[in-house]
Amino acid sequence: MARKYDKAAAIAEISDKLKSSNAAVLTEYRGLSVKQITELRGSLRGNATYAVVKNTLTELAAKDAGVTAFDGQLVGPTAIAFVEGDPVEAAKTLRDFAKANPLLVIKGGVLDGKALTAAEITKLADLESREVLLAKLAGAMNASLSKAVYLFAAPLSKAARTIDALKATKTDDVATGGDE
Repeated sequence: MARKYDKAAAIAEISDKLKSSNAAVLTEYRGLSVKQITELRGSLRGNATYAVVKNTLTELAAKDAGVTAFDGQLVGPTAIAFVEGDPVEAAKTLRDFAKANPLLVIKGGVLDGKALTAAEITKLADLESREVLLAKLAGAMNASLSKAVYLFAAPLSKAARTIDALKATKTDDVATGGDE
């Protein structure tokens, strides 16, 4: 009876993590040492937690959480990175670790309820960080505002130059004695 309770608690815990996470990345860790997995957990710290899970319990938890992204992928030794922080940073960390340790295989994932393939996770990892993207956006907006100010000021300065030219011609006309 205690064993059945443990399974129910594990399913509830995985389901809760899937519901509360920004994203989750499904991996296969076959052949990685405990030291390597500990190193991966340490590098993910702050953005994600990395947990080794049982496939059958994860399948039940995913159904409970309404996640269909893992259907058919829960085969072999499986671990999930539950992303609480920046999904781009977590994806970069997993990608870089997988490059250094080819035994880590990224199978797929879910981001804001949308299923992601391994290729899409790699594309996500190729994005610049949130801070860099926000800085670029701010720069682009600032440049657009500067252009808008110039465009709004241009007709006024053109009008001022035209008025000055008219005054100058009027002054010339008065100085030369009128219409000739």
